[in-house]
Amino acid sequence: MNMRRTLVPALVNLQAFESAARHGNFTRAAEELNLTQSAVSRQIADLERQTGLLLFERIRQRVVLSAAGARLLPEVRRLLHQSEQLMIGAVAAADIKASLRVATLPTFGTRWLVPRLSKFLDTHPNVSVTIESRSTPFDFDEEDFDLAIHYGQPTWARARSTFLCSEVVLPVASGKTIEKLAARNPEDLADAPLIHLTTRPRLWAQWFEANGVAAQNAYRGNRFDQFSMIISAVLSGLGVGLLPSYLIEEEIRSGALTTLFDLPMATENSYFVVFPESRQNNKVAVAFQDWLLSQVGAGRPNAA
Repeated sequence: MNMRRTLVPALVNLQAFESAARHGNFTRAAEELNLTQSAVSRQIADLERQTGLLLFERIRQRVVLSAAGARLLPEVRRLLHQSEQLMIGAVAAADIKASLRVATLPTFGTRWLVPRLSKFLDTHPNVSVTIESRSTPFDFDEEDFDLAIHYGQPTWARARSTFLCSEVVLPVASGKTIEKLAARNPEDLADAPLIHLTTRPRLWAQWFEANGVAAQNAYRGNRFDQFSMIISAVLSGLGVGLLPSYLIEEEIRSGALTTLFDLPMATENSYFVVFPESRQNNKVAVAFQDWLLSQVGAGRPNAA
């Protein structure tokens, strides 16, 4: 891509601008950057000439951001942060032969993926992995991920989706809640304090319908936008949660949570590994996908 070099700012000028904006003072900015005040003034003047904008106004011995400077500041901070992350990544990868950047749903990453990650790294010691949370599809051309773990349908622009696993939910509660409910059959949950996932408001209604229960209160109860919050709510005794079994393996194993009825329900969507079309031949990403599939094949999470 051709880029006019006159429009590419010098990082030192951006640093001077950000520091002066934060301190409201060129002298303090100079002290922070280990420069002279005249050097900071010159760098900001260079940036003003390059942009054609007046970035500061001088008011009673103090420099104050102009309206144009205030608009520019958030973008400058973003660029400086990205530059810092770039250098940190480069230094961290000095002894690493390959890197992998993975996007995953927050709770899936925290509760299932990360606890198993050492198994992959043990067999790929020269791979550096970065995992970040993403809840919805994004543009791989704008975000530099090698692959993504996605819940939904196998549709993603300019990418290929490979089935990973289905999702099975079960009604679970803490011991404190179970004592209060004394539930003997699914009908007894119709009036129980239900905990809902905001992004899937019909989940409890679907479970009741699948088990032949005419529940008038299927939509009543507290709501949270992440499964991780629902797990905490159920552990705290706020009510009954309808949770994917693979997210609560440890709690079930320890007895902190108990399955009320062995009546699993497969949800409407599934999990997929998504590759951008431009990275189909990324050997490390392919190896990671193969490892993910092997973990599902071992029975976790619920393979379809």
